[in-house]
Amino acid sequence: MPANVYECMFLLDTNKVSGDVQNAAKQLQGILERNHAQILASRPWDERRLAYSIGKHKKGLYYLAYFNSEGKNLSPLKRDFGLNEMILRHLILKVRPQMVDTMLALAKDEHALALQVIHDEPGDDGMHGGGGGRGDGPRRGGRRHDSDEKEG
Repeated sequence: MPANVYECMFLLDTNKVSGDVQNAAKQLQGILERNHAQILASRPWDERRLAYSIGKHKKGLYYLAYFNSEGKNLSPLKRDFGLNEMILRHLILKVRPQMVDTMLALAKDEHALALQVIHDEPGDDGMHGGGGGRGDGPRRGGRRHDSDEKEG
């Protein structure tokens, strides 16, 4: 059975990492390799305040990793992630084969924080479905305009 490519986003305890991201990366790499996963790309993503506290933690470091593994290796891998005190949360997603190259290219680019949107037309802000004019796409908000009123 061929190995699948997975994306894993970790939320790490900033108190345990304490500025030594390289050591944290080595710990994560050790867990992945112990569970027969081959790391394709990994890097710190972002450190930020959490929307809600996890235990007493109000901040966390997001760390992104892509790896090859067989599906049968995920259960022991998740168990080991749960036993590591540095890892507050983790999320593993299977990457579609046609998206692997794009996702790995973004993961290896240290300046990419998110996918960038390319606009086709000048002045298009991406909010109205490509044309930038009224009525081209879904509107957000509950305010009605005179042109929206039905004549009757």
